[in-house]
Amino acid sequence: MIRKVQLAEIIPKHQFGRRLDQALANLFFNYSRSRIKQWILNSNVQVNGKIVNTPKNKILGGEVVTINAKIIEPISLEAQNIPLNIIYEDSELMIINKPCNLVMHPGIGNINNTILNGLLYYYPDIINVPRAGIVHRLDKNTTGLAIIAKTPSIQTQLIKKIKMRNVIREYEAIVIGSMVSGGTINASISRHLKKRTYMTVNVTGKSSITHYRIIKRFHDYTYLRIRLETGRTHQIRVHMSHIHHPIVGDPLYGGRPRLPKNMSESNIKKLRNFNRQALHASTLYFNHPRHNTPMEFHSNLPQDMLDLLSILKIHDKNL
Repeated sequence: MIRKVQLAEIIPKHQFGRRLDQALANLFFNYSRSRIKQWILNSNVQVNGKIVNTPKNKILGGEVVTINAKIIEPISLEAQNIPLNIIYEDSELMIINKPCNLVMHPGIGNINNTILNGLLYYYPDIINVPRAGIVHRLDKNTTGLAIIAKTPSIQTQLIKKIKMRNVIREYEAIVIGSMVSGGTINASISRHLKKRTYMTVNVTGKSSITHYRIIKRFHDYTYLRIRLETGRTHQIRVHMSHIHHPIVGDPLYGGRPRLPKNMSESNIKKLRNFNRQALHASTLYFNHPRHNTPMEFHSNLPQDMLDLLSILKIHDKNL
């Protein structure tokens, strides 16, 4: 499948002196530096309206950069009978409740058996909508609510609503450490320069804001409600790790679980074996893009997170 890529941004002043490919990899962090370098070499990049095909060119900051390129995506458009937990549907959109261990759309390493493949089976006309109507992503092992658009115009409107911060997305998470209070994390995020599958807090990244408040505090853990103001890749996971309260079970950004004293061996084993980020997209609020009716959706915690909370509650009672 060939996908057109059209990007336009102003390079921040603080990128002064960097190579063009480095600056653009930081600016467009959804794309690898090697891909951006190839676009430069292929004359797909313009700086202040002029084609630049030398990746090592130094930039001053403040330049207007545009990219017009194409990507051949190694994805399958095969319709597959994958069960979808649809909690709401009308003629223009649907809300699904995503389980753990299911990827949103095909990519390297997951060329099929994704939600996208399931959407094509359930509603074949959605092939005419980019990404089969997927409006925003949840990580493979993050559970909960996601919005699917059934027409290109509705998808465009919903994406715009998210960018304008008119879609409220709330999550529930269990993090390591007993927190004192809620707060806000305002820390820019970019792709890690060496570990390209990682994101990291970086002053040269894109503005990223996460609000959190305490639902329940335990002796060594905290159960949080989290609201996204922006929606960067891995944002909640990166931000919670940044403030030294990583999400339990997070394989990329998590820390070693704290093993409370006097906890039973069976519960310690369960705690150690919790092998996915304890993060659930629990709530969505937005106005319907067609008729502006307020919409509100909720999803209960999955059983594995309920079991984890139960373990922590029992331990605290026994202290």
